[in-house]
Order: sequence, then C-alpha cells, then structure tokens
Amino acid sequence: MEKKKQRDIALTKQALLSATKELMTACEDCDSVTSREIASRAGVNLAMVNYCFGSREALLYEVFKLLLIEAQRVSPELARLMTADITPKERVILTHLNMMRLMIANYSYSRAVTKYILLGRNNEMGMETLPCVTAHFAGRKSDDECRLITYELTSLHELAVLRYKELKELCGIDLTDDKVLENYVRETVERFLD
Repeated sequence: MEKKKQRDIALTKQALLSATKELMTACEDCDSVTSREIASRAGVNLAMVNYCFGSREALLYEVFKLLLIEAQRVSPELARLMTADITPKERVILTHLNMMRLMIANYSYSRAVTKYILLGRNNEMGMETLPCVTAHFAGRKSDDECRLITYELTSLHELAVLRYKELKELCGIDLTDDKVLENYVRETVERFLD
C-alpha cells in the first residue's frame, strides 16, 4: 500500500511539473500561472500543489531548474565553464555572466522565481560558484566567509536581473546590452573577490 502511495505522489509531482512547464512556456507573464490553473492542467486536486511542493513558488522554481538544465543542453557553454582551464575568479565571472544572460532572455520565468529564490534561499540555491570562490581565496577566507561572499554576489546579480529595467532607468546600466552586462558582472565580481 505504501509503495502505491509513493508511486501516486511521484506521478502527481510529474504531472504538476509537466503542466507547470507547459503553462510557463506558453504565457507572456508567469505570474499569471496560478495554482488552480496548474492543478487543472495536471488533472489533480488543487491541494496537491502545496502537498507535493510546499507552494506554487517552489513548484515554479523546480520547473525553472528543469528549464535551466534544458537550456544548458542546447547551449552547453555553462557546463563547460566548470571544467575550463581558467582562474576561479574568471569562472565566477563567466558563470554569473551566462546565468544573467539566460535569466534576462527568459525574464518571464526569472521574474516568477527570483523573488522566491531571494527570499527563500537555502544553503544550495544559487551557490554553484562557492567552490570557485573558495578556490580563489585559497585559505585567506574561512568557509563561512566564502559562503557569505557567494551568497551576496549571487543575490546582488539576481536582484539586478529582477530589477534590470529600473537599473537602466535609474542608473543608465542596460543589462540587455551584452558589453554593459559583461562590464557590470566583472566590476561586481572584482569588488567581492579582491
């Protein structure tokens, strides 16, 4: 009986993920994708969104991670960066640059999940460059200091993407211009990884 329940939950989770992905890729504004619409598309009870994922935002985040994996398959530069023969600082710069490009190009998805990430970040969300930050400091900073630097840098860049239109309007920094984006990322990483 327990195995059947686990299988049913797994099938429900998959149905919710598939429905959410379909809705997110078909809409102009992911904020318009409601829990009710997701559950209806998945053919499950509305309560299953929270039961399986904790919240609509957590479900959107899971779909966003799946979309990032798909984007990396189509454009594998990001995966290659992690094994490239470059300095740890350059790896942080290029990783953040590519992630910000991807987030801006898919702003509807990014906007839907970035608030959730910023406000609900755990020890793993957005910490992909922690090993690079740690390698850059090579013992000059503690593990906790490296974790904080990674957290701050990632949060700053996520906030910049979330508010990229306001950043252009208020500061004249147009993150949709690739050269401006690269300069912005390089300058911010330089401030954190001195």
